[in-house]
This record gives sequence, structure tokens and C-alpha cells, in this order.
Amino acid sequence: MNTNTLPELTSAPAPIRHRKITGMSAILLPMTTGGEIDWTGFESHVIATLDAGLTPAINMDTGYANLISDDIRDEALSRTNAIADGRSYLGGVFVGDGPDASFDADAYRRGIEQIQCHQGTPIFFQSFGLTSGDDDAIFAAYDELAKECESFYAFELGTMFAPFGKIYSLSLYERLMGIKNCLGAKHSSLDRILEWRRLELRNRIRPDFKVLTGNDLAIDMVMYGSDYLLGLSTFCPAEFALRDSMWENGDPRFYALNDLLQYLGAFAFRAPVPAYKHTAAMFLHARGKIASNQTYPGSPERPASDQAILDLISQDLVAYL
Repeated sequence: MNTNTLPELTSAPAPIRHRKITGMSAILLPMTTGGEIDWTGFESHVIATLDAGLTPAINMDTGYANLISDDIRDEALSRTNAIADGRSYLGGVFVGDGPDASFDADAYRRGIEQIQCHQGTPIFFQSFGLTSGDDDAIFAAYDELAKECESFYAFELGTMFAPFGKIYSLSLYERLMGIKNCLGAKHSSLDRILEWRRLELRNRIRPDFKVLTGNDLAIDMVMYGSDYLLGLSTFCPAEFALRDSMWENGDPRFYALNDLLQYLGAFAFRAPVPAYKHTAAMFLHARGKIASNQTYPGSPERPASDQAILDLISQDLVAYL
């Protein structure tokens, strides 16, 4: 069947009730007021995420993957590995290149090795070199890198998040699902229909494959069979875990809590989207979780007036815990 010529969806799929949701949360890299990394806040945040039952994802976009040095990347992995103590976590493999770059397999291999030596599971960021070829070239790159991994996750990224991002064809997505040690893929198009298509394909081809929604503007995708790897969940991992358990248990309060979390997501992920990391820092600092609301140098910021709205949302969320 040609998965690129499927008929148009005429209705949304039915919710899958009482489904256990797998939650993964991209960890914010917090800063001190002096411009240093707040490692105490970072460690506390990893602990809170694990204690909530979510899987931490380190050195993702939320952790300024495109800005930090390799030494900082390694330090974050080392600290997470010590905290996780055998529990699973993800590490982002980021390769910085330019629009005319060719696929740099060696750079990806170094990132894979760095993560696996700290007992993490790699998730491959896209790069200009990885996404510039046709479907055959892109698949060949993943197939080559898969041989370096015990297991890994792929990642589709819309260009609203990064200029090197690309949303793959469904036929390529199906081929990626055929790589046995590829456990799943994060999908960040912010498009429900594209994600529903992937769920439809997954359900037919490989039911164990994780479609990890990265749609911070539609976090209810978990109702239809997506799991998640979100930046939004870094704001409040305990509340996300509570929402997930409500869905599994058929608790009708799921809808109100999900609406509130979605309100936070719509506010945090408005344009310019990358500034959501400053929103996260503002939110977590006001809750006393990190040392300051500073962002990593070079990351876009939000106006100070956002704080009043974030405080109101935070107060409403406390009522659920």
C-alpha cells in the first residue's frame, strides 16, 4: 500500500480510553543569576521528573542542545546517569552543521558513544546533512547509525523549531519503523493530521513502536494513541503524570487538567516558539525549583509581563496536587 496516497481523513480517530501513557520530558538546563549553570536545580529537576514516573530527556532543545558545549553535554549526562541509577533516560545526539553540509556520520557516532557510555538511550536530532538527501539517503543514514546503538529513537522536527528540521514522508516513516532497534520517533510538526497518519500506520505495521508527540499545542494527542516527549512537561512533571494516570483510570478530571496544561502550552509556545525555554525558566523559578529565570546566552526571551499569567496558571495547577 502506498502510504503517501492514503485517503483524506474525514473524522478524528476514536479516543483509546484507559490506555497507559508513556511520558518523556525534555529537561530544562537552568542558569544562575551569575550566568553559570544551576547544576543543583538541574539535578533536582531530573529527580522530580523521575519521581513523577516520567523519563527524562537530556540535552534536547529544552536543554539548549544547539548552544551548549560538549563538556556541558557530558556533565549533564554524567549527573543524570548517577541520579537515574539504572532507570532509563534519553540523551539527544545533536550535530551542528550548515545548509550545505553533507551527512556527518562520525559526529553522530561520537554523540551516540557519549550517551551510551553514560547508560542513556540516544535520540537523533536532525541536521542539515541528515535531512538534505532523498528518502533513500535519509534511510541509509539511519540504518548506518542504528548499527552503533543498542536502541535509539528518531526525531522529526518542523522548521518552526529549527531550520534543519524536516517532516518525513509516510513511506520513509514506515521504513524507519522497520529498523528493529528504533524504539520510536518524536513527531514535532504541530499538525494533528500528520500525527494521526503516523498512529494509523503504527497500528497496522508495528504496534510496539512509540509515536512520541512533540505537539505542545495539542497535548491531548495521548487520547488517540500517542505517547509524548514534550518540552511543556518540564514545567510541571508531577501534573503531567497526574493527568496521565487520570486518563488510564477513566477519571473525568482528566479533561479539566488537560485543558489547563494546554492553556499553559499555548501561552508558552507562541511565536517565537524557541522562547518557550525562557517561559519554562520563569515558571520553575517562581515555583522555587531553580535558582533564576535566566536563559542560556543566545536563547530568545519573553517579556517580564508574562510572569503574572504564569503565576495564575501555577496557582490553578496546585489545586490538583
